[in-house]
Amino acid sequence: MQRKVAYYTLGCKLNFSETSTIARDLEKEGFRRVEFSEPADLYVINTCSVTENADKKFRSVVRRAQQANPEGYVAVVGCYAQLQPEEIAAIPGVDLVLGATEKFNLSTYLTDLEKEESGQVHSCEIGQADFYVGSYAIGDRTRAFLKVQDGCDYKCTYCTIPLARGISRSDTLGNVLRNAADISRQGIKEIVLTGVNIGDYGKGEFGNKKHEHTFLELIQALDATPGIERLRISSIEPNLLRNETIDFVAQSRNFVPHFHIPLQSGSNEILKLMRRRYLRELYVERVARIRKTMPDACIGVDVIVGFPGETEEHFRETYEFLLGLDISYLHVFTYSERADTPAASMEGAVPMSVRQKRSKMLRSLSVKKRRQFYQSQLGTARTVLFEGENKMGYIHGFTENYVKVKAPWDPALINTLHQVTLSEIDSDGLVRFRESEAVQLT
Repeated sequence: MQRKVAYYTLGCKLNFSETSTIARDLEKEGFRRVEFSEPADLYVINTCSVTENADKKFRSVVRRAQQANPEGYVAVVGCYAQLQPEEIAAIPGVDLVLGATEKFNLSTYLTDLEKEESGQVHSCEIGQADFYVGSYAIGDRTRAFLKVQDGCDYKCTYCTIPLARGISRSDTLGNVLRNAADISRQGIKEIVLTGVNIGDYGKGEFGNKKHEHTFLELIQALDATPGIERLRISSIEPNLLRNETIDFVAQSRNFVPHFHIPLQSGSNEILKLMRRRYLRELYVERVARIRKTMPDACIGVDVIVGFPGETEEHFRETYEFLLGLDISYLHVFTYSERADTPAASMEGAVPMSVRQKRSKMLRSLSVKKRRQFYQSQLGTARTVLFEGENKMGYIHGFTENYVKVKAPWDPALINTLHQVTLSEIDSDGLVRFRESEAVQLT
């Protein structure tokens, strides 16, 4: 009888791409994929450990697997599995924990899928995670996340990613292009480039530390690849987002005008404590360059509140900096102490109630920024890629510059590109368009 497997992915787009690769491998081994809520022989949980909440969420996911099938075999991979394998193995219901170098060999650890008395750990020292495994995820049949880089050589004081994923290393340019072509042949309209630090692309491409190719060369090659409709850059560090890259995207054939650039703090003093590799002045330059070359571009920002030593004055500095910056939305993270990071032992811990208050203020600012951006786009002609889910009688999609639009549910719209004129913002904060004027492109 064919064995059934279910997957649950926590965390970033990179994790989703890697889960998909694991799923394709297990499919070759004869497993049939089912929903996580269904009874399965095997449950694979891909973990995140960026915040304490991610760790807590993992435990609830294990319970969900046990509720779906108490006899189901639970295998755990991902960043949390690398950082705290013994802790995970001790959680009731967990049978197998695989570290950073073992996760892509999951099938070799699966024998009879009999529940274990205690979780088995197969993990490595993170220094051994020095090789690259390519992956990509196809989620809702409209968009694919293509991994181009893994690991990070930066030493930000709050971050566990280098401990969980190892050194910076890249896929070969040829393999990236082959994967992109494979994705486009499956009818996927949009590819999102993802990694831990994608601006560092090219380092470790052939197992050495030097750059064989640059990020600019990567996107130039992808832009020239036939068959790809849209390309989108995921998060990229401001010090690695070169002017040449911005200028190329502005005139490229397929790259869309959307940048997500981590800031983390608008205070230079806090940026130095975080060991970020830029100051706020550089961030201003990057935003100005994007606005000069692509006035309608969407610019997203990551920011952390409540970092150790962040006073009310530091936070106010960040708030005022973001308020005056011509950006489109924020992703706000409440600082969370992570074991084995320098920040965890820093003085000046911010009370959790204060962190939450500051987080709420910035999330409110994000709502205002997004609405202002959407307002600026009304009356413009945009191309929308419609997604595949029926949400309360509506279908949603995104324009090239990441404006979220809605239309009455019509399955014929799924995975199609339509040129529309954006007309109004509704009570949900989403944009409508004049449906009578919509023109289907593909």
